[in-house]
Amino acid sequence: MTQRYDLADDESREEGLAAATGAVRRGQLVVLPTDTVYGLGVDAFDADGVQRLLDAKGRGRDMPPPVLISTATTLDALASEVPGWARGLMDHYWPGPLTLVCHQQSSLRWDLGETRGTVAVRMPDDRGALDLLGRTGPLAVSSANLSGQPAATTADEAVAMLGEAVEVVLDGGPSRGSLASTIVDCTGAVPRVLREGAISATELDEVLRGLGSGLEEPETEDGTDQGA
Repeated sequence: MTQRYDLADDESREEGLAAATGAVRRGQLVVLPTDTVYGLGVDAFDADGVQRLLDAKGRGRDMPPPVLISTATTLDALASEVPGWARGLMDHYWPGPLTLVCHQQSSLRWDLGETRGTVAVRMPDDRGALDLLGRTGPLAVSSANLSGQPAATTADEAVAMLGEAVEVVLDGGPSRGSLASTIVDCTGAVPRVLREGAISATELDEVLRGLGSGLEEPETEDGTDQGA
């Protein structure tokens, strides 16, 4: 049975964070708030758990979930060959609604799906999410919805779509926004927007030009998961 906790209540918050941490360690799914839309999370290093997440959403391995982290320094444990302009974007936007797709560290032993040697990473600007991530370590987190449906912006919407597939729901109230994070490909010489979300391409290009770079023409289709 799904357990639900109100993060606005101090006692419920602590109980919820403890319950969610335990669920993650058992490879179970949790719903958590972020600064964009609600996310469906699982231990990023639990291959069975990641597959459970994809199955719950009705999504294939060709749409690997992004990874959320609690501190920017964790990026270097997960990614390699991070360009200077990408670090500039981290300094400017993290924590916040920007996901960076980087080359993954070759030493990592995980299975997020068909990543083609990359990992999408974000540090969310949400206290509940950061508190949970600080306890669990990196989580594979996709938007909390069934494939093809709008991303959940409330815990109620997430529960209605995902139901008993989820062990713990952390209710942080309505999302601050209805747009998911903007995703930028950092694996090439020039940054490229894979999905325009909470941060516009125009704004990103302006920031990047201040960092000595600039955006490549945006893509219209990609195999990127609808992360939170």
